[in-house]
Parts: sequence; C-alpha cells; structure tokens
Amino acid sequence: MPQAALSDADVERLRQATPGVARIVHFNHAGSSLPSAATVQAVVEHLQREAAMGPMEAGQAVQDILAAARQHAASLIGAQADEVAFASGCSDAWGCAFAALGPWQPGDRILVGRHEWGGNLATLQQVAGRAGARIEPIPCDETGCVSPQALAAMLDERVRLISLTWLPANGGLINPAAEIGAIARRHGIPYIVDAAQALGQLPIDVRTVGCDLLAAPVRKHLRGPRGLALLYVRNDFAARLAPAFVDTSSAPMGLDGVSTPRTGARRLETSEQSVALLCGLANALQEALELGVDAIRARIDANATQLRERLARIPGVTLHDLGRAQSALVSFNIEGMAAADVRSGLARQGINITANGVPYTPLDMRARGLDVVARASVSYLTSGAELDRLVVGVTGLTAR
Repeated sequence: MPQAALSDADVERLRQATPGVARIVHFNHAGSSLPSAATVQAVVEHLQREAAMGPMEAGQAVQDILAAARQHAASLIGAQADEVAFASGCSDAWGCAFAALGPWQPGDRILVGRHEWGGNLATLQQVAGRAGARIEPIPCDETGCVSPQALAAMLDERVRLISLTWLPANGGLINPAAEIGAIARRHGIPYIVDAAQALGQLPIDVRTVGCDLLAAPVRKHLRGPRGLALLYVRNDFAARLAPAFVDTSSAPMGLDGVSTPRTGARRLETSEQSVALLCGLANALQEALELGVDAIRARIDANATQLRERLARIPGVTLHDLGRAQSALVSFNIEGMAAADVRSGLARQGINITANGVPYTPLDMRARGLDVVARASVSYLTSGAELDRLVVGVTGLTAR
C-alpha cells in the first residue's frame, strides 16, 4: 500500500539505492532523473538475457514483465491496460497520436495552450498548418495559466483539436488540465495532453483530466530509462484514429491477406520495442506505485517551495515561475549573466541544472519577453544538503 508521506529516513533509503546521487548534485530531474540501481539492473539483466538466449527468445521469456509494465503504467494514470501503448519517446508518442487525427483541411482550427512544447508546435505547423489549418493560442488568466473561460469563448464548429502541455518546460506552472478537459468533453472536441513533466510527479487520473490522448516520456520524475514513453488512448476514442502507418503488431494481417488495426491504444504501437528498457520501466513503475504519487508530490512540492523562497532572497536573482499551483521546476535568471553561463558555472561545482530558450516554449517565452531561463528541478530524492549546495553555488555566481 502506498505510504502517506516520505520521511527524511525514507528519502535517505531511496538515495542509498540510487548510485548517481553519490557522484553529482542533480537538479535536472525535469530533463531526466536519476534511475535507481534496481531499474538499471533490470535493463542490464535483460541485455545479458538477450546475449545468452537470443534477443527474440529473451523477449518471449519476459512476457510477464512486459504485461506488468503495461498494467503498472495503466494503474499509475487511472487507465485500463489496453488503453496504454509504448513508444520510443514523447515526440514519437505525441506525433503518432496527432498523425492519426488527420487529415486536416483549410479552415480547421487547433487551439493550443500558450505553454505548448516547441516540438508539438513544430509538428502542428508542418502538418496541419501546411494543409491550411489554423493554430491558435488560448489566452492565459492573470496567474499565467491557460484560461478555461477564454477557451470556452473561442469554440465553434471549426475547432478540431485542443492541445495542452500540462506542465511547461520553461517554468513551474501547472495548467488546469481537468478544467480544460471538461470543456473539451462538453463540446465533443478531441483533447490531447502532453504530460511530460507531470508523469511521476503529479497524481494522474485520465478520467478526471478528461483527455482522449496523453503522452509522456518515462525518464523524468518517474525515473524510468531514457528512450521510452507511454501513450494513453481512451478506449472509446481509439476507433476514430487512423494511424499514419502500421505494422504486423498494430494491424496484423489475417489469413485472407487483409490487415486489421488493433482495437485500443496498441493500434499506435509498433512491434519493434526495446524489451530491456521495458524491463527497467516495469521496475520504475513498481517503485513509484509503492511510494505513492501523492507522497512523491508532497515531497517535491516542499523541496521546490523551499528552493524558490531561498533563491528569491539572493540579490540579482529573478524567478520566472507563474501559476496558482507550481511544479518541481524552478526557473530563474541571474542579472547580467547568460543562463548558459549559469549552467556551466554550476556544472564546474558538480551541480546539474539546464537552460531553456525560445525553441522549447516559443509562444510563452515570446509573450513574456524571455530569451532563455536557467532551470533547476527538484525531486523527492533531493536532500537538504543539495538545496544548500545549489543556493551557495548561485550566490557565488551573483558575486562575480
């Protein structure tokens, strides 16, 4: 049963089971988190199994683990197992889902949150935009969140898709995904959610969110292996999807020589999967479920709140986080210092952060007059000593 809260002793135990924390002070969990030793071992063990048995035979030998990964993923987001597909990354998962929504026509409207991930926008522009569809940002409210009221006022019969990046990549804002979903459902408009920063950090119930499609990589707060993502497809919606391409798994050929797309999410899942990464994911999912995402969220929120408060007290540091509720991601800049130089200056002290520019969140960055932000993201693994190291490191950079 998931526990109610993570104590300092719990965090220390989890840190002892995570080799990376002994080598680096990691504040880039929003980019990719540090996997546990057990998750790494699950990947390595399967690679060894492939070397000993043959890759195809090894894959057959771990069908129970693969089934567990799918069931665990479904449990984590409040879905059914047949509503979950796996892909090689979030761009792959999101792109496959979007491609299956077409074709697009001149005059079609796609409404997006101002914080939409740059890769999603690029796909929208290159596919729907080229066909003559219009891509329109939904205005934000006074807190910087996507406004459900503004969305409702934009709707007409030409709106064919609502797309939301739930937690932006350029700041610690949490968009009202469920409120947006309620409007989408009420009007029967397809709704896709990019949950890249949400998976493993926020409790997710796709029924409450009200989305038809949801995509997320597993390498961030879930602490799964890089090169893998999950895609949720609501069962009642799946039949409406026309995949851009299929294979022997997603649309198997019958004895009559006619291929038939699978029902459910797996009509968007190809046969070529990294079984080793899925074995690692099964372990990462089990760890998250045992801890409980409510407990994870509470610890992350406490760490992020403390970091924001401490950075705000440093002269020359400006925070850039908006929203009513905030995430693990803390965005800031140091006066007179490029964000890339902040990143490299902290890297020399053994501290990982990153810097994000306009291409990652172009609509929001341009609307706010930002070129680039430094980005420090905490985890439930983050210790008080690591927070101290980062604050001291940033303070030192402001003194230059």
